[in-house]
Amino acid sequence: MVSIKQFQVTFDCAEPERLARFWCEVLGYVVPPPPEGVTSWDEFNRSLPPEDQGSRFACVDPSGVGPRLFFQRVPEGKVVKNRVHLCVRVGTGLVGEERLAALEAECARLVPLGAVRQRLLYDGHDSCIVMQDIEGNEFCLD
Repeated sequence: MVSIKQFQVTFDCAEPERLARFWCEVLGYVVPPPPEGVTSWDEFNRSLPPEDQGSRFACVDPSGVGPRLFFQRVPEGKVVKNRVHLCVRVGTGLVGEERLAALEAECARLVPLGAVRQRLLYDGHDSCIVMQDIEGNEFCLD
C-alpha cells in the first residue's frame, strides 16, 4: 500500500495572484521562484497565451512542511458554502480565555488584510472564529 506524503490544496477563484498573496500573509507562506528560464512571474505570465495570463498562482510554506496552495481562475463565482475549508491553528494547546484571546488577536490581524469575521463559536472551553477570505471562502481560526 502506497502512502501519500505530500498534497496541495487548490482554490478555484477569480483572482489567483491576489488570493495567493492574501494566504501568504495569513500563513507566512511565500511565492515560489518562477520557472527556470524566466526571471519573474510577470515575465512568465507574459509568455502565456492571453487567455491564460493571470489564470494561476501558487504559494508555499518556506519550511517545506505545509502543503502547497494552488489558485486557479474559474469563470463562475462562489455561490455556496465551501465543502472543505482551512483551519488556521493559532490556538493550539490553549483553552478558555487564553485561547479566545489568541484567536481574537489573529482575527484583528487578518481583518485589515481583507478577511471578514463571520462568527465566534465558543462554549466556555473550546472556541474558533469562522472567517471568510477576500473571495468569500470560509476558513476558521482554530
